[in-house]
Amino acid sequence: MTSPHYTRAQALPGILQQRIVVLDGAMGTMIQRLKLTEAQFRGERFKDFHKDVKGNNELLVLTQPQLVRDIHDGYLAAGADLIETDTFGATTVAQADYDMQDLAREMNVAAARLARAACDAASTPDKPRFVVGALGPTPRTASISPDVNDPGARNITFEELRAAYHEQASGLIEGGADVLMVETIFDTLNAKAALFAIDEVHEETGQCLPVIISGTVTDASGRILSGQTVTAFWHSVRHAQPLAVGLNCALGAALMRPYIQELAKAAPDTFISCYPNAGLPNPMSDTGFDETPEVTSRLLHEFAAEGLVNIVGGCCGTTPEHIAAIAHAVAPAATRKLFHPALA
Repeated sequence: MTSPHYTRAQALPGILQQRIVVLDGAMGTMIQRLKLTEAQFRGERFKDFHKDVKGNNELLVLTQPQLVRDIHDGYLAAGADLIETDTFGATTVAQADYDMQDLAREMNVAAARLARAACDAASTPDKPRFVVGALGPTPRTASISPDVNDPGARNITFEELRAAYHEQASGLIEGGADVLMVETIFDTLNAKAALFAIDEVHEETGQCLPVIISGTVTDASGRILSGQTVTAFWHSVRHAQPLAVGLNCALGAALMRPYIQELAKAAPDTFISCYPNAGLPNPMSDTGFDETPEVTSRLLHEFAAEGLVNIVGGCCGTTPEHIAAIAHAVAPAATRKLFHPALA
């Protein structure tokens, strides 16, 4: 039987062909603003847990669900079409840092249900809202050594990553995600494990949700951390036939521009997403980053006017104010048109 979220997801490609779609902003930034205590992270359920859990943002979907829901509601009120689940680190691999790996699946299901409820409450026939199940990177990488003195060393295997991402994707779909997004990719082999796991889950459920792939260029070299240029990265993952491919995090929009231009050229037949940080880190700012909503939105308007993007939003340092400004700035712009070389 076809699930409701699968049916909803089928509408998204058509919307992307009509207008630029707005993704939400940073979850971590909004949580940091709350200045939660260790006791608040623990909640009643984990008040006697043997290890500190402050900073485990994904745990909040279990201990402080209303706070997470309020953040989703803020981004929806700002005009976001796509709402990411609070699951950036909700894998067994990442949760092992807190000895909470056994909670990973529960976190993903709960997070997706929270985002689902928020999106359903805000959706209208003219403006449907979509839940994006976020699959973030892990603290362990399959192709980068953790030891500078031993380049061949690895602290995780492809199979371990596949299993972790399989559990995450399955939980996100169970909770009601419409789209799955493998994001903030700095190791292409990790991303391949996630994409392989997603394919497995799709085969098991008989339903294929759209997938967005978003890499991270870490510095002015124009490469992701595992060494590929943006174009090479795209050719490494294009077999997954994603709904969209893009870049996020690490850089602000101004520094990200040449790499989005490169990606838009390399993937003419695929939608392009872009959600940069709010500029450079700035510890004096209440968001930790230096760009105001006016600056970030102006830069993304320029991307839109240049015909580079189909999905825009914000990463670290962005807030509902940034998303509202971005939504307003790109509303008049035409969405990037897909080009199929075989049909030219």
